[in-house]
Amino acid sequence: MLKQHRVVIENVSPQLQGGAFFIKRVIGESVQLYADVLADGHDVVQAEVVFRHATAKKASEVRMVDLGQDVFQASFTVEKQGFYEYRIQGWVDHPLNWQHGIGAKLKDGQHVRSELLDGVQYLKFLLRKAPEKAKSYVKGLVALFEDETTYDRAVQEATSEHLHHLFLDFPQRSLMNTSKTFQIYVDRKKANFSTWYEFFPRSTAPKPGQHGTFKDCEKLLPRIADMGFDVLYFPPIHPIGEVNRKGKNNTTEAKEGDSGVPWAIGSKNGGHKAIHPELGTEKDFKLLVGKAKEQGIEIAMDLAFQAAPDHPYITEHPQWFRKRPDGSIQYAENPPKKYQDIVNFNFESKDYKALWAELLDVTLQWVACGVNIFRVDNPHTKPYYFWNWLMMEVKKKHPDVLFLAEAFSRPKVMQQLAKQGFSQSYTYFTWRVGKHELIEYMTELTQSEMKEYYRPNFWPNTPDINPHHLQGANEAMHLIRYALAATLCGNLGIYGPVFEYMVTHAMPGKEEYLNSEKYEIRHWDWEIENKITYLIGLINGVRKAHSSLQQTNNIHFCAIENENIIAFHKWSDDRTDETLIVINLDSFNTQAGQVQLPVEQLGIQHGESVQMFDLITNNGYIWGNEWNYVSLDPNLPFHLFHIRK
Repeated sequence: MLKQHRVVIENVSPQLQGGAFFIKRVIGESVQLYADVLADGHDVVQAEVVFRHATAKKASEVRMVDLGQDVFQASFTVEKQGFYEYRIQGWVDHPLNWQHGIGAKLKDGQHVRSELLDGVQYLKFLLRKAPEKAKSYVKGLVALFEDETTYDRAVQEATSEHLHHLFLDFPQRSLMNTSKTFQIYVDRKKANFSTWYEFFPRSTAPKPGQHGTFKDCEKLLPRIADMGFDVLYFPPIHPIGEVNRKGKNNTTEAKEGDSGVPWAIGSKNGGHKAIHPELGTEKDFKLLVGKAKEQGIEIAMDLAFQAAPDHPYITEHPQWFRKRPDGSIQYAENPPKKYQDIVNFNFESKDYKALWAELLDVTLQWVACGVNIFRVDNPHTKPYYFWNWLMMEVKKKHPDVLFLAEAFSRPKVMQQLAKQGFSQSYTYFTWRVGKHELIEYMTELTQSEMKEYYRPNFWPNTPDINPHHLQGANEAMHLIRYALAATLCGNLGIYGPVFEYMVTHAMPGKEEYLNSEKYEIRHWDWEIENKITYLIGLINGVRKAHSSLQQTNNIHFCAIENENIIAFHKWSDDRTDETLIVINLDSFNTQAGQVQLPVEQLGIQHGESVQMFDLITNNGYIWGNEWNYVSLDPNLPFHLFHIRK
């Protein structure tokens, strides 16, 4: 059946690929919506956003504002976790068109007696829709419009703001058209703002040669909390395979006492649902999770969906693995790299439904232990749609659970994982060093469509990556990289204590750590405090105190004529907190220059001064000009200014 419409709705944003994927927000964030809404002729067009939470019985409506050139805009705030849906509705607004027309004719000196009578139909519509307190006023207007002796008063009321607002509040919506319905997924605030610290639990023992335990990890919680971290991430804590176990520095033959790679999961002691016996018991782990929460820290676990050759799954579910022609299990490869201690699940198995169900059960077991954050290992080597299914199944009953995608891969691969629902994603920040490449990358993350679905998490280093610029790097370079990660991005993480202790020795010619903890237990003196640990604590404290630094997208890079200095302005959504960060990218030399204050962004009038309060040194400055001199020594290579107007 043909349906008559006059209004066209196009270019609804934000939305992803015609609604194929949902956009993302966290609780309390606003959704700024835009759409092209137009009709034939010159009639007045109106539009609104209709939105509701998935659990709400009734939808809410927000009228859109006409920005000109047929572009309409509106916003609303998301207040609950889970899915929201939204759509745009547009219509030719005959009552407003009538009111606009009568006003134009009066300005032209025309007599509008007939137009007043025409307007009675719109008043009668209001009588059906308006509340009781307004009906007496509308009834009076009907009588006024129909009485020839009250013309002057009638035209005054016909063009009044009072009547205009009644027409706005109770629209007639003639020949209304509706856009497609789009979705938003809303996470808790930690999806936008988190500060991660990673260490290997097995390397926490107080004495060399011992295997660390969860009890040893408990003793380190105050240190982690004092440094300002709120997520403590553990590599896999499961039994480690003994077949084809790797030795130190990734040698293919393990020697007596070699501990193996935590990501080679499974042995006679159990698999993904078990805990390495030397770490402790499930009870010990739950106690650690509880102790961490008392310190304001969440324990993040590693989801590594792969198996060692002696994992119980191999014998219990051989159909979940790919076999070679000779009948042996195919171990993992990424030619020319070989991972002889790991075999991959065959996601093309005919028994894939049982495999998926088991991996979901693994995840839910650890959620039941109190884990609400998972770092997912190599998600790009498993089907995208598997991850969408697993994450949505978990979030049905556990909306607090967050998933970080560990995928340093091609851009579209990383983007696809984020579209499928990962809460956070690793990034290329680890390799972005120069000023222009940092600005270019941040612009891509915050000014393109990616800002609607890709939540970056900036890591200066990881157990897998010892980047060239940190190999042999001095203290200043470590401070620069941490300050960049902490201020550019709402989410960041470091692998410690190698980062703060500046343990940077690398395998020759590779971005890999020499004597990597991936292959051996290390002994650390966790009592060491230095300038880096102190400043990390200060920076993390500043992040917690300033909402402008608790998000990524509100950023403006400021001009400064020095290629070794980067400067940027950040602000909270409500503009109640604004900061300006200046960082010297040269770890050896003092750098200086004139930084341009973002006067338009700040809403500063010509000649108006602002106070710049350095949140690290507690020094205050008055900037009375648009261009202001800064000088940064490598000993303290950054300013974190709070802007006080």
